[in-house]
Amino acid sequence: MEASDLAVVARVRAGDNDAFRLLVERHSRTTFRLAYRLTGHEHDAEDVVQETFLRAFRQIGQFQARSSFATWLYRIAVNCAHDLLRQRPRHASARSLDDKNAEKIEVVDQSAGADPHKVLATAEVGHRLRVALADLSDQERSAFVLRHYEGLSIEEIGHALGLRTSATKHSVFRAVKKLRRSMEPLLGVEP
Repeated sequence: MEASDLAVVARVRAGDNDAFRLLVERHSRTTFRLAYRLTGHEHDAEDVVQETFLRAFRQIGQFQARSSFATWLYRIAVNCAHDLLRQRPRHASARSLDDKNAEKIEVVDQSAGADPHKVLATAEVGHRLRVALADLSDQERSAFVLRHYEGLSIEEIGHALGLRTSATKHSVFRAVKKLRRSMEPLLGVEP
């Protein structure tokens, strides 16, 4: 798909502004998923997606293909999410990420045959994880989400966050360590 992204970028650079719609269609879903996981709120994620594609369109001439288009777009989305979260007081950001009424990141089996204890336990783990994610720094949360939810490599995360490989590894490690510590009481694991 990356080769076709590069072809579409070339068309946009050549003046075919309608071609940008193809990039939006290809990447809007993953961009929304990332934005939602970083902000914890559907409305904020929609704002981040809109701003991400607006910035990408305006800056398409700056895309140098040193990384994939998707990675470049992730970097813009992460920056937009961080900008949005910085506009709020810290407690408001944490509350947004911890909103019990927000759509769940995890898919919980709520069918008639589902074990209610399992459904409850899964919901509790999801809630605890959102609370723990809210306690991470923006960089740690972004690195964790890109690695463990989006499946990006350390190198891709480094490009997306503007970090060197060692700093990227350290951010992911710190995030995992903090999340593990937060989840231990729920899972009954001793430190």
